[in-house]
Amino acid sequence: MTERLYLADDAVTAFEATVERVLSDPDRIVLDRTHFYPTGGGQPHDAGTIRVVGDGGTARWRVVDVEMRDTVYHEIEPVNAAADPDDGAVDADEPPALPEPGTEVACEIDADRRAAHSRYHTAQHLLSALLLDEFDARTTGNQLYHDRARLDAEYDRFADADLDRIEARLNELVADGRAVSSYTMDRETAEATLDTDRTRIDLLPDSIEELRIVEIAGADDANEPYDRTACAGTHVSNTADIGEVVVTGRETKGPDEERVRFALAEHVDAD
Repeated sequence: MTERLYLADDAVTAFEATVERVLSDPDRIVLDRTHFYPTGGGQPHDAGTIRVVGDGGTARWRVVDVEMRDTVYHEIEPVNAAADPDDGAVDADEPPALPEPGTEVACEIDADRRAAHSRYHTAQHLLSALLLDEFDARTTGNQLYHDRARLDAEYDRFADADLDRIEARLNELVADGRAVSSYTMDRETAEATLDTDRTRIDLLPDSIEELRIVEIAGADDANEPYDRTACAGTHVSNTADIGEVVVTGRETKGPDEERVRFALAEHVDAD
């Protein structure tokens, strides 16, 4: 199975690996190790490029999808030099053959896309903890994009004043500059010792036996973290790296369930 390097270090965006398997329809490869994040947990997959090491960069592909099943599958397509002349030298009419198993490849993740997902995912953790602490509203789901995000929570209805309060408190937590860290723990221990409302372990498939726990530090390095969540996604290392957050609206999703939408200020301004 592919070694999922992003679980230990989600800041790396360039690495080398060896092709283990090649599949077609669609074209996919399995690597022995990867920093590419697969779609999951409400976070979209990483994108980027893969090239064969040592051939001058002529055999090159874009990573257009990453999926986690029995292992991590990277869906790829050849770089089209006709459409993107500064990005490789591949003839669109004669795409390179897929790399054979055993081929050494250099991989580069789209750093801007990864950074946006990491900022939004960390902001979502803050929002989940805030809603649980101050509104007794438990998170039931979330979805992140590169320029916005949403979170569903068990709550009757958020008023406009609530949204203003949530936004102000979120930005206080961001400005605090709280450290974000992670570690692994077996599921049985986590379920026995951690607050499941906060960690949301019950949202994970039963097949996951070892959990990655992500913590956001409490105020003034308090012993108890502000948030402690079971999560395999990517995050920033400090809440200050998130930047200003804007709560952009809400909607009712069903009986006693609300959806809160939010975005980074730079993405709201871009609209």
